[in-house]
Amino acid sequence: MKPPAPLIALREDEIELSAIRAQGAGGQNVNKVSNSVHLRFSIPDSSLPEVIKERLMALSDQRITQDGVVVIKAQTSRSLEQNRAEALERLQALVDSVAVPPKKRRPTRPTLASKKRRLEGKASRSGVKRLRGKVSGGD
Repeated sequence: MKPPAPLIALREDEIELSAIRAQGAGGQNVNKVSNSVHLRFSIPDSSLPEVIKERLMALSDQRITQDGVVVIKAQTSRSLEQNRAEALERLQALVDSVAVPPKKRRPTRPTLASKKRRLEGKASRSGVKRLRGKVSGGD
């Protein structure tokens, strides 16, 4: 299955990739081979449009530092190339998530029928509560 086309193209010279040793299971291979990828992408220094930069900085994502640097660590695969591709896909997905501007919410008014239903429900509830009161001796 082919991934969808990116909404905003990222320049490769703005992305810093470095190979590091992975953590976790993997036997001796994990101790001697640097197959994990550490991706760093500086939002303020990038060539992205200002609107996209602002939306990225406004995200409450733990991968974005206070300085506006996106740090992504990919280590699921034993292959350096697959981890590099996965890290780039995650960065592209993050940028694409803010590429489409959010729709502005227009407040709606309740319909007349819904107002009537609400008031009828309140009236019936009021009647039930009124019947719970003390019975007056009418005799």
